Amino acid sequence: MSEPAEKSEPLPDASAGEGIPNGGNAAKTQEDFDLATIYVSDAQNNRNIYVDTSPQSVRLYLLYNHWILKVLLYFFILLNLSLAIFEEPAVFSLPTWATMLVELLCLLVFTVRLVHYAKVIPRDKFWKDPKNICIIAVLLLTLIDMIIYGALKAANCYSVRWSRVLRPLLLINVTEGRQLRRAFRSIRNALPEISYVFVLFVFGLLIFSLMALKLLGKRGLTTIEGTPYFTNYLDIAFQLYVLVTTANSPDVMMPAYNASSVFAIFFILYILINTYIFMSVFLAVVFNNYKKYLKEEIRQLVRAKRHKMARAFGVLQEQREEGGPPVVSHENWNQLVRRVRPDINNAHRELLWRVCDDNNQGFIGKVAFVQLADLLNIEVITLKSRPHPLQSLFPTFYQSQPSRLLCRVIQHRGFAITFDLIIMVNAVFIGLDEENPLIGNSEWVFLALYVLEILLKLYVFEPRAFFSKHSFWNCLSTSQIISTRFDTIIVIAALIATIINSALKSSGGYTSRQVLDIVFILRVLRLIRVVDSFRRFRAIINTLIRIGPAILTFGQLILVVYYIFAMVGMELFKNKVKFYEDLSNPEKAYCGNPLLKGSAFAQLDYCKNNFNNVVSSFILLLELTVVNQWHVLGSGFATVTHKSAMIFFILFHIMVVIIIINIFVAFVLEAFFVEYSVGKGDLQTSLERKIEELELAVAQEKLEDNLVNAMETMDNDLGTGQSPTANLPTLLFKVASKRYRTVDALLQRMFEADLDPEDFAENDVPEDQNGNFANPTFSTA
Repeated sequence: MSEPAEKSEPLPDASAGEGIPNGGNAAKTQEDFDLATIYVSDAQNNRNIYVDTSPQSVRLYLLYNHWILKVLLYFFILLNLSLAIFEEPAVFSLPTWATMLVELLCLLVFTVRLVHYAKVIPRDKFWKDPKNICIIAVLLLTLIDMIIYGALKAANCYSVRWSRVLRPLLLINVTEGRQLRRAFRSIRNALPEISYVFVLFVFGLLIFSLMALKLLGKRGLTTIEGTPYFTNYLDIAFQLYVLVTTANSPDVMMPAYNASSVFAIFFILYILINTYIFMSVFLAVVFNNYKKYLKEEIRQLVRAKRHKMARAFGVLQEQREEGGPPVVSHENWNQLVRRVRPDINNAHRELLWRVCDDNNQGFIGKVAFVQLADLLNIEVITLKSRPHPLQSLFPTFYQSQPSRLLCRVIQHRGFAITFDLIIMVNAVFIGLDEENPLIGNSEWVFLALYVLEILLKLYVFEPRAFFSKHSFWNCLSTSQIISTRFDTIIVIAALIATIINSALKSSGGYTSRQVLDIVFILRVLRLIRVVDSFRRFRAIINTLIRIGPAILTFGQLILVVYYIFAMVGMELFKNKVKFYEDLSNPEKAYCGNPLLKGSAFAQLDYCKNNFNNVVSSFILLLELTVVNQWHVLGSGFATVTHKSAMIFFILFHIMVVIIIINIFVAFVLEAFFVEYSVGKGDLQTSLERKIEELELAVAQEKLEDNLVNAMETMDNDLGTGQSPTANLPTLLFKVASKRYRTVDALLQRMFEADLDPEDFAENDVPEDQNGNFANPTFSTA
């Protein structure tokens, strides 16, 4: 999706408050703080939106970005997409009028959201933004299609819901879909360079196909099915294209190889050149160009972020009595942060202020202020030290020598190693025969040991902190995920499932296979805890968790492409292939279509791989993405329709496997390398240094042993209490291993080394007359 062109006008420096309501005055109004809030919030979340600075538009914009409205928007987008489950060909069929009413409701919600958006930006900017035009077009075309489809359906005429392929465009073009738009935009801009390599690859493929025709076409060879071998040029080209994916190797070369071993040289050369060299070069070119345009987008986002923060500074700036450059006072800064991040507590805010105001002056300048957006995107855990309840209720007993000895034993590394060994022994028993009474009863012993372990940990570690949300979700280390809630939930769930299964067995009635399956799965999941024993494993998994949000962007990208191909596939191939659960049905042998008699598709029993509903379509597309046997699947549908149907499957392979999956793999490698090996950013280092200077840091060795050693999160403050150690501060802070709150922050970190120093300057960011910036746009290479 292209975006409005960016204007180039210098950003004012000390005069940033000129032209802004109340800019430069000491007394700030409610409207001033509202305007500054949207600037900082947009900078923090990298929202590229023109905003009308009138008080009414600012208030509407604050409402527009309310999390409830965003959740509702995504709910209706998901509802709109999921209508394919209930529309013909349906998984669960509903009347046409019912699905249309739901779709009309979704269209109404999207229209209201679009009108709301139009109220917060200047009218000329709204009509110049391609994503708004795209949404309007999708809404109108969908409405027209619904009217036509309904009329044809009422007249019992054949009709097609062609507008269903447009539904994912709403997910892409809503203002919250900027990550998805950026991915599509970067791919689009990289396509010209990619096309040159692809054309060269196709040229080589056609040359080899011509050589194969001349070498093997007149030798009278046949395939294993008895058909002529390599006599049709287009068929040869397709078979060699499939060979690049290795899906038909070595089958495609066996007739020639059986005739003479010399012909193997032809196929070996082809595989070396096209599969290993060309595809490797293609991967490099795809990602290099994608990365180039993505880096340019991130560069512009960094500059736009500084611009937004400079505008916010211009709103809140004050002139000091003694002169000098304008500043923002502690009071105004604190009120601004309260509005932008109401979820953080006073202690956290004070810590951030200490980082900004490093010299304790009571005010900060422009350079320190513009760092606020990045500072807010660094995840910081606030912990409160608490005594164990037993220490408060029975201090003499809990502080006794035997109790302290028990606590030291449980906290010792050997305690964890012992239970890791128990889990490994349990794994051996899981793999043995369940019907053996000794094996079956041993599960109770293992469950008892796991429950004992949890009780002993609760004896040592403060229970409320043990089950706090940061001990499970915030990923200070993998051990937090595995050794607290996860382990407890798995053990308790396995205990309950085992009791239910044993009760069903002893009752003499049927044994629930579903309950038994759950028991087996829960037993195996316990083995994940062993990963916690190895530091390298923890580092790798923590890295994967950190880059997870960025990976999800590609998940959305693939979902959009899958949905479009699924809708097209259902219209082209629905009910052409049928699956019969009745094994005695004679039509099962050819998938309900006589044209498939004797085909590889029917012989391999691929009948369930069809486009008869959206679920089976997605599964089939996933199988095509995996590549193995994709040519057999495609040939089956070409057999029951027309040979040109193979174009559908070849396009899907090029779009998803060659382009998107290659970009995805390369992106994951790049992000993993950055997170795994590159050091911390300057701002994060400053924040950690300030925490250490204030002596509020959580000891790292304690974190590695266990997150929750008598700590409670401030977010779930359950009361007050004295620290178990007299000289230990009540509040402690730690920068989470999941360092970034947004995907944009991770992307900025990925390309930080490639960005020029001027990209981080505050005075060279382009702006327009209203103090807003344009979304990035590029001309194709």
